[in-house]
Amino acid sequence: MNNYEVMFIIESALEDEKKQAAIAMVKEIIAAEGEVGKVDTWGNRKLAYPINKKNEGFYVIIAFTGKPTLPLELDRRLKISDSVVRHIIINKDDK
Repeated sequence: MNNYEVMFIIESALEDEKKQAAIAMVKEIIAAEGEVGKVDTWGNRKLAYPINKKNEGFYVIIAFTGKPTLPLELDRRLKISDSVVRHIIINKDDK
């Protein structure tokens, strides 16, 4: 089991229920093959540069452990999600 961290940005214009649903979806994907760790919700923040003509996003960071195949599946699912603007998955064991 490797240690990972995913940071994703949800559209800030969505309702709170849809934001929480997106976070729950990511947790479910992780829990299927790994273990969810600390969930850090930053909330609405200004983006470093405009993405799709939007200047703000809702930031969430989730630490998790899982098999090496888990980040691939998580990446695939986040790419096709309409509510997620950007994401990055980091392997915390690689130094």
